[in-house]
Amino acid sequence: MSWPPKSPSGLIGAEIAGYRVERELGRGGMAVVYRARDLRLGRTVALKLLAPEYTRNDAFRRRFEQESRVAAAIEHPHIVPVFEAGEADGILYIAMCLVAGLDLRALIDRESRLPVPAALRITAQLASALDAAHARDLVHRDVKPANVLVAKGVDSEHPEHVYLTDFGLAKKSLSLTGFTTAGEFVGTLDYVAPERIAGRPVDGRADLYSLACVVHEMLAGAPPFQRADHLDLLWAHQYDPPPALTEERPDIPALAADVVRKALAKAPDDRHDSCLEFVTALRAALAGTGPRGRTPTVVDRVPPPEPPSWARPFLA
Repeated sequence: MSWPPKSPSGLIGAEIAGYRVERELGRGGMAVVYRARDLRLGRTVALKLLAPEYTRNDAFRRRFEQESRVAAAIEHPHIVPVFEAGEADGILYIAMCLVAGLDLRALIDRESRLPVPAALRITAQLASALDAAHARDLVHRDVKPANVLVAKGVDSEHPEHVYLTDFGLAKKSLSLTGFTTAGEFVGTLDYVAPERIAGRPVDGRADLYSLACVVHEMLAGAPPFQRADHLDLLWAHQYDPPPALTEERPDIPALAADVVRKALAKAPDDRHDSCLEFVTALRAALAGTGPRGRTPTVVDRVPPPEPPSWARPFLA
């Protein structure tokens, strides 16, 4: 099997590990994601195929198998279910639930700044998902808007249903510091915690830092640190104080800006102890902010793009 397929139709119709490939959804340097049919159970899945060089790395393959099992074992309403992971024809694959919805990256790009109630609802669901993963000693390491799916909710009280994606990709096995052998950072620099940049051990508080960066972007329209040069951005995460949310959103209470600033502390010990503790503090600080009653959800206002943007979060 050649990699990557030269065209989107390169594997269409092929059968891989019991899945028949129907069409390509998206691709990146590490993987290609397909819509595929599970021939055993008759369901449609998102099938992610990783590049062969990862299969040839014994340490990566072992970590991939271990973390995929952990991710598949997490049953949580805000984590995209992993059905199966393994190796076929020299390719590592992950079969996941195919979720119809937009990713948060697309929503922010179109909306710029989200309404406070919508941002808080999305944050609460993400926090719940992350704490569930942390309870299993699984650190996501790449929390960012593109890895957040926002589908329609069940009622007016829950207008969005959020899913966190991209668990079980064995990022940790690429390097203890988060860099690949080629020196490329694993993760997205706009949301990376200082301890990951410094190569120090990480726990769930690194994901909390990334979540706070996402919250800042949802409310302010941009991540907390914006630099033209990658090295300057890495420096800013480690040493520069984050800007106050009130600079971009005067309608945000100063107390809420302080909550986000604490979650963006350089030292993990100076942050909240959990993502839900962060959300609780943020909710209390934002109490009374925004219009009363049902706030129109961004899902209502933004039509799904074509091709579906939710495919991108599955790409590393």
